[in-house]
Order: sequence, then structure tokens, then C-alpha cells
Amino acid sequence: MKSPNPSSCPAVALEDHIFVTILKTADALSQEAEQLIKSAGLTMAQYNVLRILRGAEPEGLLCRGISERMISRDPDITRLLDRMENHGWITRHREKEDRRVVKTRITEEGLTALKKLDQPVRDLHKNQFRHMRAAQLKSLAKLLEEVKEREPA
Repeated sequence: MKSPNPSSCPAVALEDHIFVTILKTADALSQEAEQLIKSAGLTMAQYNVLRILRGAEPEGLLCRGISERMISRDPDITRLLDRMENHGWITRHREKEDRRVVKTRITEEGLTALKKLDQPVRDLHKNQFRHMRAAQLKSLAKLLEEVKEREPA
């Protein structure tokens, strides 16, 4: 899946080429991860929620807090959480002090589902980047963080 060399396409700005390359790369990497996650009976969004909630233990999170930490925005986070609660992966409880506040927490079943994927996901990511040296990976991580943290136009 080679992208055209930006120097061979003078009409395409380097930034345009980089943007498309990042999107295509992210799609290819996430398709591989999606296949792995799907084999465990989860969607990528469900897996992401479980990871977020595991990291939020023991306090749990409000729906808004989960939504803010998601990798990809899910416009219907409430319905996603409903399905996950029906599977027994999460629980939701109203706070006694303020009944409007609903905390979401991961269950033992959710933790078990996540633990089964921990090593396979690590192995997948290691394999996806095996062709790069550690210095290259650090540099790539730094550059991508800079792009992510930039001031919006």
C-alpha cells in the first residue's frame, strides 16, 4: 500500500500528502486491531471503553468523562454503555448525594475480557512496528504528539 511520492505529484502539497498518508496508515493499523478485538467478541468502541474504565478504577467515570477519553468520538455513548451493561462488562450507579450523577465502572467480567486481550494487543502493536528502530518510534511518537497538540486553525 505505497502512497505516491509527494515529489512526483507537484500539484499535491506536502501537507496534503502527509494528511492522507496518516489517515491511510491509521486505517490499516486499526483494521488489524479491529480484527483481533472482534475475535474476542468486542467492538473497538467497547474495547476502548473497557480500557478507559480500567484506568479510572476505583472511582469510575461519568458518561462525559468516558466520551472525552474515547479515541474516536461516539455520538451515542449512552446506547453503547447500555449494550455493554447488558453484556455485564460495566455497571452504572446513581450517586446518593446527587441523583443526576451516574458513575460507570468496569465489572470483573469486563476486566476478564480486557485481560484476555492485553498480551495479544501488545504483540500486534509490536508486530505492526517491528520494522522500525526504537529511535524512529520515539521520533514518530514525538512528531505525532506535536501534530495532535497543535493550536487549531
